[in-house]
Amino acid sequence: MKMMEATQALGRALMLPIAVLPIAGLLLRLGQPDLLAMAPIAAAGDAIFGNLGLLFAIGVAVGLARENHGAAGLAGVVCFLVATKGAEVIIAAPPLLALAHVAAWKAKELSKLSVPIGILSGIFAGLLYNRYSDIRLPSYLSFFGGRRFVPIVAGLAGLLLAFAFGYGWPFLTRGMDVVTQGVVEAGGLGLFAYGVLNRILIVTGLHHILNNVAWFILGDFGGATGDLKRFFAGDPNAGAFMSGFFPVMMFGLPAACLAMYHTALPEKKKLAGGLLLSIGLTSFLTGVTEPIEFTFMFLAPALYVVHAVLTGAAMVTMDVLGAKLGFSFSAGLFDYILNFKLATKPWLLLPVGAAYFALYYGLFRFFIVKFNLKTPGREVDEVAIASATSSGDETDRYIAALGGAPNLTEVEACTTRLRLKVADRTQIDERVLKQLGASGVVNIGTHGVQVVIGPIADQVASEIRARLAGRGRATTGGSALPNAAELLAAIGGKGNIARIESTSGRVLVTVKDGAGVNEHSLSLLPLRGFARATAESIHLLHADPGGLERSLKSPP
Repeated sequence: MKMMEATQALGRALMLPIAVLPIAGLLLRLGQPDLLAMAPIAAAGDAIFGNLGLLFAIGVAVGLARENHGAAGLAGVVCFLVATKGAEVIIAAPPLLALAHVAAWKAKELSKLSVPIGILSGIFAGLLYNRYSDIRLPSYLSFFGGRRFVPIVAGLAGLLLAFAFGYGWPFLTRGMDVVTQGVVEAGGLGLFAYGVLNRILIVTGLHHILNNVAWFILGDFGGATGDLKRFFAGDPNAGAFMSGFFPVMMFGLPAACLAMYHTALPEKKKLAGGLLLSIGLTSFLTGVTEPIEFTFMFLAPALYVVHAVLTGAAMVTMDVLGAKLGFSFSAGLFDYILNFKLATKPWLLLPVGAAYFALYYGLFRFFIVKFNLKTPGREVDEVAIASATSSGDETDRYIAALGGAPNLTEVEACTTRLRLKVADRTQIDERVLKQLGASGVVNIGTHGVQVVIGPIADQVASEIRARLAGRGRATTGGSALPNAAELLAAIGGKGNIARIESTSGRVLVTVKDGAGVNEHSLSLLPLRGFARATAESIHLLHADPGGLERSLKSPP
């Protein structure tokens, strides 16, 4: 289960660098001669695509690090640069290649695996930050302690990657060729499997990892690797791993929303219509589908399997028809229009989409009526979204529905989900969460919970963290603030404090009477640890030293 949670964390971290792709695609496309014909704009977009490995190194490192600290991002950059430049020196060029072309050949070859190197650099940097951000060095080296130590040790990790990629390059390139050839030879079967797995893995959030392989690694076109990068580089054969999503996201799932609306109870159609119109338009315009999928994923698992199979079939259908479409974010109308002239036979989406609209509408209407599925608008006890069943604003209602502030130990978000760790899952009120607009709740591991609320997830998570921080509770992973009253009692009360000062990774507390400090009580509090330099000097180790200092100085 720990492996599942670790993979979940990686999937979430991958979304940070992926989030920059829409602006890259927009700039690259707008700058082309058939649109604005402005080379600087196109070059700006191409610069992002050309440095994806570096962006992944930064984004993954920050996403995995406790409190998402920027020092981890710096460490990711150091690890990536050391790894790529070191490997570039080690890689052996073909013996017949002219000396003047060796450097360019090495750089082009290495760019094929820049994204995997970036992801590995980010993983190393994030994990090293979590391990060493509080390290204490001897006094003569103390300047390099704490967070400053992380980029240093990340550079050493980069050396290991450099040797691994440099000396292993022949095997890596051969492996890439074998995998790519295997996928190509699998033809429709490979595309079908990818489409099905992409939808099935949504429940765990691991589809991001599968997408990264298909979109950024498979295939090669003039040094551009991956279906997405090759599409924007002008490869006429690229788009096979993106085209099939358009009929499903622009036509199929909006049709499912229409079927849910038509089968809603008469007195609840108005309420259900607002929700279904919102998530249906989100899917059609932007290609964000999870709010729709979670409305029936657990209500009718068999219907969801049919949806996954139809997604796989759409991948095959578009490929057989020779339609090659691409996107920088997802398969919605915005990307379809923006990249229309880059696509091959994009008009085929219209008849295929119409067929998928009819197919989804018919299937969903049949299943909902036949099995009396409690889709939006058909629940007997359904009440208005964000109704007055709870006091306070929406953020307070989310916190209350999640079991209250004491129940939340970690609050994160990805594109459409709150990703939480809670003390007790039984305290979560799913009914209230659905009243607030949640499409579904997924339990991961022992304490992990994901709440699907749509594209507002990151904003809601930020608001919850801000509210919890104000109450002295958990915010991001590993940064739970101890109860101020309990902490003050453990160090002998407020009257025993002579001085409080926060510094990197810790709060320095000087007490008047060292005998008043209860070390056993301190050990029970959510601190990374504590140390006593002298009887009257205590170091409280914590991810949020500033918050801990404020909590001690102004207890509730």
